[in-house]
Amino acid sequence: MRISVAAGETLFREGDPPGPAYLIEKGAVEITATRDGARMVLGTLGGGDLLGEMALIDQAPRTASATALEECALLVIDRSQIAERLAQADPIIRALLEGQLKRYRGALAVMQGQAPAEDGAPDAAELLGIGKIRLEAQLREALNQRALDLRLQPLLDIPRGSVGGYEALIRWTHPERGPVSPAEFIALAEETSLIVPVGEYVLDGACSALTTFHRQGGAQLPFIAINVSARQLAEERLIDRIVARTEAAGLPHAAVKVEITESQALDYPVVKAVIARCHEHGIQVALDDFGTGYSNLGHLHELGFDTVKVDQSFARTMLKSPRAMAIVRAIVTMVHDLGADVVVEGIETEEQLAVLRELGCRYAQGYLIGKPQPIEELLALPA
Repeated sequence: MRISVAAGETLFREGDPPGPAYLIEKGAVEITATRDGARMVLGTLGGGDLLGEMALIDQAPRTASATALEECALLVIDRSQIAERLAQADPIIRALLEGQLKRYRGALAVMQGQAPAEDGAPDAAELLGIGKIRLEAQLREALNQRALDLRLQPLLDIPRGSVGGYEALIRWTHPERGPVSPAEFIALAEETSLIVPVGEYVLDGACSALTTFHRQGGAQLPFIAINVSARQLAEERLIDRIVARTEAAGLPHAAVKVEITESQALDYPVVKAVIARCHEHGIQVALDDFGTGYSNLGHLHELGFDTVKVDQSFARTMLKSPRAMAIVRAIVTMVHDLGADVVVEGIETEEQLAVLRELGCRYAQGYLIGKPQPIEELLALPA
């Protein structure tokens, strides 16, 4: 809503209950406050400036008065217009904003000769934001101290009857909280540039593990699959770094596989370019979590994935639901017709594995095959 305010008209007074904010389209507004009974000018605002926004955000009484110095045209901004945005704002940004508002109002009260209001207990949103700030700082510290753990979960090569490779999974044991869910700290890393060093950490750990496997010997060097984030996909030199790491370790390029989740596969030009660069160097690429929310046959039509990983939700239900079994069978047939391998995740029973063997699946992954373990524990297992 747009309103006109005449020169000398007061928009709100110090101590008034909270109300809307205003965006000045034309004119000038003077902001004043009272100190020791005297009127003090805090500033003059003009076209393009906001006023009254603090009360709009924290719903506290007005701490200053606003008076039009000349005829003004103002856009009224009601709390309902920003309430949803505030609720959906990043918790860290909300915590910073609310903390700044508290300090500003406290400083203004002291300047006006008043006792600052007692800080109330932070609400759930502020606590969440402060917690995320703390956890992000601690994650940076864990990266710097090399305190994250690389775990390897085996993939059974079903036709061979032996482990064909591993998926690299990152884990974090917090010194105070204990194990932190990967869903929590990976999501936090993906909100910032931290996901890039986390990805490099995993790549370094994978190459180190492969070097250890190579020294141990064996009929065939297993591959290690690494998950690549959207931020990493956008980096032009991602594949160059993978190639450089494997060559520096004396490993074949194919020893590292790249996994891309369905949600990232939606950016076809970027993913297509990454797959092409991988194939130039003999690196295979898998589509991870196929069959969940973003499922789209365009992924398989447009992009040349070498492997499709079927989400574990199908393994849990395929022996109980004929419909789920029909979907798994159709996916396996379709992927094979495209010349790609199939991995089914979440295999926990011999009956599930027997189904995959019957369908001709190449790989199985799940607790029946093995849980994620440090490489030291894997090397201690009997061959």
